[in-house]
Amino acid sequence: DRSEIVGESVRTILHTLAEGALLVIIVLYLLLRNIRGAIVVVVALPLASLLTFIVMKQAGLSANLMSLGGLAISIGMIIDATIIQVENVQRHLGELKDPSRKLSTVLHAVMEVRRPSIFGELIIALTFLPIITLKGMEGKMFKPMAATVLLAVAGSLVIALVAMPVFSWLVFRKPTAERETWLMRQAARAYEPALRGAVRRPLLTVGIAAIVFAISLAGARLLGAEFIPRLDEGSLLIQMYRLPGISISESLHGNEIIEKVLLEFPEVEGVYSRTGRAEVAIDPMAIDQSDVYIFLKPPSQWPRSRTKEDLVEAMRRKLHERAPGAAYSFSQPIQMRTQEMMESGIRSDVAVKIFGDDLDVLGQKAGEVAAALERVPGAADVRAERVAGMPYLRIKIRREAIARHGLDAADVLATVETIGGKAVGEVVEGNRRVPIQIRLEEFDRADVEAIRKLKVGDDEGHFIPLDQLADIREEEGPAQISREDAQRRVSVEANVRGRDLATFVSEARSRIDRDVRLPEGYSIEWGGQFEQLTSASRRLALAVPLALLAIYSLLYLNFHSFRLATLILLNVPMAASGGIFALLLRGMPFSVSAGVGFIALFGIAVLNGVVLLSYVKQLETGAGDASAAVFAGAKIRLRPVLMTALVASLGFLPMALSHSAGAEVQRPLATVVIGGLVTSTALTLLVLPAAYVWLQRNLGRAR
Repeated sequence: DRSEIVGESVRTILHTLAEGALLVIIVLYLLLRNIRGAIVVVVALPLASLLTFIVMKQAGLSANLMSLGGLAISIGMIIDATIIQVENVQRHLGELKDPSRKLSTVLHAVMEVRRPSIFGELIIALTFLPIITLKGMEGKMFKPMAATVLLAVAGSLVIALVAMPVFSWLVFRKPTAERETWLMRQAARAYEPALRGAVRRPLLTVGIAAIVFAISLAGARLLGAEFIPRLDEGSLLIQMYRLPGISISESLHGNEIIEKVLLEFPEVEGVYSRTGRAEVAIDPMAIDQSDVYIFLKPPSQWPRSRTKEDLVEAMRRKLHERAPGAAYSFSQPIQMRTQEMMESGIRSDVAVKIFGDDLDVLGQKAGEVAAALERVPGAADVRAERVAGMPYLRIKIRREAIARHGLDAADVLATVETIGGKAVGEVVEGNRRVPIQIRLEEFDRADVEAIRKLKVGDDEGHFIPLDQLADIREEEGPAQISREDAQRRVSVEANVRGRDLATFVSEARSRIDRDVRLPEGYSIEWGGQFEQLTSASRRLALAVPLALLAIYSLLYLNFHSFRLATLILLNVPMAASGGIFALLLRGMPFSVSAGVGFIALFGIAVLNGVVLLSYVKQLETGAGDASAAVFAGAKIRLRPVLMTALVASLGFLPMALSHSAGAEVQRPLATVVIGGLVTSTALTLLVLPAAYVWLQRNLGRAR
């Protein structure tokens, strides 16, 4: 089942890649002057992808959901350098009067944009470096994606600098007419008056941009947060917890009842249960715990139109009616395994971990915390870890009694040991050593009365009943003792439905702080997915500013101007504004996946600023007039800026709209990039030129 889910997810990513590539080709054809230019750019796409796959093979990276997702993310970025070069070559050849100088013209056009191309790709690569620093589960998930993007960007830069000039020379051997496409003519017609108005009122233009950013910051407070979007696996998993000490036969009988109840739902294709698990270090489970796997039919075959959440709620109600006495926690197979593999081993969305010494106090406080959590909207499957309720048989030797019969404690304990099995030797079979155990017959250990009548022999051949030598009584003790960081721990687990994780935890914290009072020496920590979200957020909060500082350094090296580097870096907050608005419009909370989208967005936004201002500065150096240079440079660079933005946006569009298996993880990422490119492109084309002219007029040449 898991292999089918993974295979379907990989197929989804491959389809997304193909659809994104098709949209990119259409955009290139609509924006470039002729089909030959589009062909040159399109050739770079399979070449860069092929080079990426070759390097992935050598580096040992597998083609999985996240690594292929990285290639899908980079589909719009791996041809940015090629777009810039081909567009510049086409423009220069369109202005060429002497056909004999075509080769030198191509080389000059490529060299003219070589510097911004290299710096732009390096900037995109730097934006993905913070993802490499992620640790834990988020690192395992997103590092392959970042590594693939870095490989794809590096490969695309090599192809752009080595192969594309040759392809441009071969494809453009015939004369190239200087003409604009209908789409570019319409874009230029709308852009020129907007640019003049922005340059005429630079402070108003910058002020509007600042207001938009401030509104987005206010809107960001409305965004919730979660670790990663929940993947729809097409199946369900119920974790069932019964009373400790239940027999195997009763546990299996309960499984049969539950399977019959679940099979009554027409949406269910099959059910099977697994009770207990081998006591390996990663996943021990007692016989009072069962995992119930539910295989669902495709939604198109469901007899009624209800969501998966409605189906889960209906199953929960029927199970509590027909199979009471157990606690049920609904999850999905891969989701449960992923949560279980996290550092704390918690199998639910959220866990409140209570630390202390006394198990009775821990159990009492766990009950209070569970009661508080159940009153928080969105809480589901709330369950406190059982710390008591396991039946024990205590046999305490009476020293004076065994002394009267001339026995010692070892004699009595040897008899007691045979209840469970006592090793008395071993058999050697080749290289195998098989232990030999002796064990009492079942009727001698069936109940407490039978154990009381067990006989212990002394040296004189007398047999004394065990209850004359020891106190034997049944009592209740701890079902399990969990430890973490050398402390006793009891956890209260809950799943979150109908709201995001961060706001749920925030409200739950307030309620627990108000309703639960811990004795001195006891403490509470939050675990589960929230723990991973907090860890990833802290790491990104440190790594992203460092990456932006490195990008700022690259911008300074390119322009030798702190003002221009700062001006271009203003693309970052404007890009973030669009990403926030897009998440709000689609009702998506912030997640690590959306965070990766913001990182990808920052690189594309900065690249567009570099493409525009590099040419503007070049024109200003020749003409000496900032206003004339801005108007000329902005009009000439309108097409490459629109192309890089549209290619990236449309490359992400299939990913943003996909509803196939595996699309849940990629959808927030694509949404952020598309929304952010809208605002960042407006900033690049309007705010940056206006701010540049204002700086040059009022503060002199940028330095």
